[in-house]
Amino acid sequence: MTFKTKLTRLLAPVLLAGFFLTNTTAVAQAPASQDEEIQKMVQEVSAANLKALVEKMVSFETRHSLSSTTSKKTGIGAAREWVKSEFEKYAKTSGGRMTVEMDRYTVKADGRRIPQDVEMANVMATLKGTDPTDNRVILVSGHLDSRVTDVMDAKSKAPGANDDASGVAIVMEMARIMASRQFPATLVFVAFQGEEQGLYGSRHLAERVKKENWNLVAVLNNDIVGNSYSAETGLHDNTRVRVFSEATPSNETEEQARLRRTLGSENDGPSRNLARYMKTTGEQYVDQLEVVLGYRPDRFLRGGDHTPFNQQGYAAVRMSEMNEDFDHQHQDIRKENGKQYGDLVEYMDFDYLRKNTAVNLATMANLGRAPMAPEKVGVLTADLTNKTDLQWEAPTKGKKPAGYYVLMRETNSPVWEKKFFVKDTKTTIGYSKDNYFFAVQAVDADGHTSLPVLPVPVR
Repeated sequence: MTFKTKLTRLLAPVLLAGFFLTNTTAVAQAPASQDEEIQKMVQEVSAANLKALVEKMVSFETRHSLSSTTSKKTGIGAAREWVKSEFEKYAKTSGGRMTVEMDRYTVKADGRRIPQDVEMANVMATLKGTDPTDNRVILVSGHLDSRVTDVMDAKSKAPGANDDASGVAIVMEMARIMASRQFPATLVFVAFQGEEQGLYGSRHLAERVKKENWNLVAVLNNDIVGNSYSAETGLHDNTRVRVFSEATPSNETEEQARLRRTLGSENDGPSRNLARYMKTTGEQYVDQLEVVLGYRPDRFLRGGDHTPFNQQGYAAVRMSEMNEDFDHQHQDIRKENGKQYGDLVEYMDFDYLRKNTAVNLATMANLGRAPMAPEKVGVLTADLTNKTDLQWEAPTKGKKPAGYYVLMRETNSPVWEKKFFVKDTKTTIGYSKDNYFFAVQAVDADGHTSLPVLPVPVR
């Protein structure tokens, strides 16, 4: 145990107790705030490995979804087979827990970006959870296909280094590092096809997840995450990365919408709180990187492979670099007036990509090792009071929590500001529910936390 961890264990209960005026549940010693094994995994993320992965994907010349599926050296078919073979190498370290599949599906001609019926495939590696009573699934993704200026041009060289070999490299590096480790929850690593033609791969998988009734608790989608320079603005910034999330569920019912309007919880949908979780966890484990929360589903009028999962009601977010470089995105490779265009490797920042990979890894690992979320979280409303009475039930599946964190923030705050640890399943807080939002998350003895759950009114 490091000195920092020991100090955290000693001071945590004192600091957390001091946040609150009243708490009828005794504050016990809080779990450690960091996992040394997660720290070790974060340190194993290699900028050199990420660069080699991107260079290999670029070597297929084009990964357009309508390019060759028969060539051994070029086109989307060769790229898919290579990703699959790499996943299979990683799987050898998993003791049989990681399985690899080529999830094939047929996309019908649509008269737009699909001129004729075409078979596509997502490449997937699944690391089975070690706890048979924990059915949670956590998914990380990027898209393998690439494009140039004309989205229908399947012949020209489309290296797609940053869009989105960078995202697939994140997925592959995480799979390599995590394959040999154990997590109670199941982790899924996906390289989607068909994003540029219309989010076909992610839509196929989101529909499959819904049909097969996966308990999918989080989707971390990575798209355009490896460049830290904007030629248009001249900004260099490898210290910030954006995470976009929808505010309220796309498929909420009218009853849920009425409750949301009553509570004023428009900023607290599952995806928004997953983004907050990614910020808190990522910044805890990764130095010199701020996770900037984008409070919209995606960039202005745009979308990505997290979108079909949102549409099916799942918590899903998108990570993208802080400043996109449009000279090297969706461009034919060419020189004009001495300026180079095209999505080429030399315009990427691989140390920046390393940090973004580490944020994804820390988030997935922390959540994958956490207990399942508390159930039936409620705020008691029978009496008018300037205190807040909360109650919940322990998760019925998975490992037993060591306790719970109650999170708190002012109604005008974008992020959780304070938390305190309780071992019971109820507590009274000396702050008014009129002025604060609250949530509850389960935590184990090593400090791994579930996603937070907002309370609903209970009389």
